[in-house]
Amino acid sequence: MGLVANIKRNMRFAKGLRRLLKRIKPIELDSPDLVCDDWEEAVDRFGDRVAIVDDRRTVTYRELDAMANRFGHWAQSRRLKRGDTIALVMLNRAEYIAAWLGFAKVGVATALINTNLTGHTLAHCLSISNASQVVTDEDCWKRVEDARVLSGRNLMLWVLGLRDEDEADERRGLDKPVRSGSSVRPARSARSGLTNRDTALYIYTSGTTGLPKAAKITHARARTYMRAFAGATGATEKDVTFNVLPLYHSTGGLVGVGPALLNGGQLVLRKRFSATNFWPDVNASGATLFVYIGELCRYLLNCPQAEGERSHKLRLAFGNGLRPDVWTEFQKRFAVPNILEFYGSTEGNVSVFNFDGKPGAIGRVPGFLKKQINFRLVRFDMDTEEPVRGPDGLCQLAKPGEVGEALGMIGDDIRHAFSGYADKASSEKKILRDVFVRGDRWYRTGDLMKQDSEGYVYFIDRIGDTFRWKGENVSTAEVEQRLADAPGVKEVIAYGVPVPGHEGKAGMVALVVEGRFAARAFADWVDQELPAYARPAFVRLIKAADTTGTFKYKKIDLVADGFDPDKVDGPLYVRGGKNGYAKFSEAARAAIMDGETRL
Repeated sequence: MGLVANIKRNMRFAKGLRRLLKRIKPIELDSPDLVCDDWEEAVDRFGDRVAIVDDRRTVTYRELDAMANRFGHWAQSRRLKRGDTIALVMLNRAEYIAAWLGFAKVGVATALINTNLTGHTLAHCLSISNASQVVTDEDCWKRVEDARVLSGRNLMLWVLGLRDEDEADERRGLDKPVRSGSSVRPARSARSGLTNRDTALYIYTSGTTGLPKAAKITHARARTYMRAFAGATGATEKDVTFNVLPLYHSTGGLVGVGPALLNGGQLVLRKRFSATNFWPDVNASGATLFVYIGELCRYLLNCPQAEGERSHKLRLAFGNGLRPDVWTEFQKRFAVPNILEFYGSTEGNVSVFNFDGKPGAIGRVPGFLKKQINFRLVRFDMDTEEPVRGPDGLCQLAKPGEVGEALGMIGDDIRHAFSGYADKASSEKKILRDVFVRGDRWYRTGDLMKQDSEGYVYFIDRIGDTFRWKGENVSTAEVEQRLADAPGVKEVIAYGVPVPGHEGKAGMVALVVEGRFAARAFADWVDQELPAYARPAFVRLIKAADTTGTFKYKKIDLVADGFDPDKVDGPLYVRGGKNGYAKFSEAARAAIMDGETRL
């Protein structure tokens, strides 16, 4: 890269970082100014401007604040107090944001529950929230009702839009109680004693590899997410942010809210993501920004060309998880001028930003900022799934181009704070000690990345999703990317399965296909796109890919089934035969298990 281009790139990065830091600098851990204070400051500046447009209504900043105040007073009427928790299970709408902001005004934390959960998993999330009250809506209450009896807690349900005939002793309509409450702001004394160290929200991990865990989102963390993107996006009161991501997730509920509601802009909410309605909605709303997760972009790219997909007013898409194989094609096809990709975990203290818009990079750490940014990559052992330690017992930095685990130093300020989970044991598992000096503590992201000589950071895979086979490391993310365009393949989920008599794990893919599975064509594509060690040994056909509410694949059940025909529901294939992949039989399984067949 030429000197002038390098200077321009560094200037662009510095401008973006400066906008971000300017917004988060005022946040101090011991300050009594909370996330609801940031909101009230915005209301006092932009009161009559439109704040939210959802599927039902349009509300101004002042109207949304009045709604939040009523929720706060209602919580007080239920004798909820500072430090208590309310569970919120509701589809995207203005009341969602008003509810948790209103509860924050009276010192009550809100557990944001995934609206796709059912049964025991939903019961688990309700239980670990320690809530006694659940606020829900007409779309979600029946699932909550079914899960309540499994939760082991005495839960009272409050439902927006509940019909009179559906009321019961422990299930009441919420519209009238909230509407009849005072619209005056609750006294600040209701949250007296709370600081930015206290919990504002619980946001749950997606549960791709087990039951979800409740990450504690302190007021400092919530404010940092919202303020950081209010600055990083360069949003103003003229911007309209289009948000179809679920509000129970940090990307949709905080990252996607801050640029609008802290800057006087409009936030356009939709109940759910609809690929069919996406571009008509973007055009009709006049959206200038939209918040994404990578799989949403991939879904849009897989849709047939539609009228209006390039005639929008978008100036920026911002979010995380945009895969390298999707990025350039997405930006070109839909004429999106700028993309701001970032990396950050809900519960962690590591974040990086790609202010340059370089396709495929999740962020950049320029050489002149290496010591200032709370991000390090350490060498990693794929077999032990632990960082490599040298003769001195300390960890070793990964070299440029070398895959390592991302860590963030834990300290007592905004940049370094680690809030952890509601469960202390789960929090402790994420802490690595004696990393670079004796006594230091670092947060383990559980994510494998690599960094090039220019400082760009690339996501490789989750620890546990990367496995070893034939002495090589196989990234499931890379396998999924390479096979996503195979003939007839609509969805691909890659994972490793143990095989008796073999070291490491053999590759396996679960495929959603169009029509019949063309084994020969698929095998030819596999041979063309993947090195020998990364080629799937087993193929399983599934009718639909099971995903979380944020489009992450759920692999735990697939891994547990492995290649056992008694557990696998649907066609199963093994690599080999004249067509590249042959139908898998009990005899074939027995030969593999007995060691007669070597993969």
